[in-house]
Amino acid sequence: MSVAEQVRALIAKQLEVEEGKVVAEASLIDDLGADSLDAVELVMAIEEEFGLEIPDEEAEQLQRVGEVIQYVERRVPSQIPATGRVSGVGTHSQAEESSD
Repeated sequence: MSVAEQVRALIAKQLEVEEGKVVAEASLIDDLGADSLDAVELVMAIEEEFGLEIPDEEAEQLQRVGEVIQYVERRVPSQIPATGRVSGVGTHSQAEESSD
């Protein structure tokens, strides 16, 4: 599941709206019916889900679904392969190092 899909699903769940309504151009307040408490709870859920810390000043700027998705995508590290290793890091053994 992509970050965008995860964010949309989280918004739908938090705001109790159909996922089909959670489109990039949708306003969290005007289109999806969020109030200030909903917005705070949504930010907290995003922080927990993605391991982020979103400053209040930045959270206040996130008005549309697309803005939330872009914000999270810019701050979440790219996906690490299923092996749990970043490509090219730690791929040689100590035996290779000592063979010089």
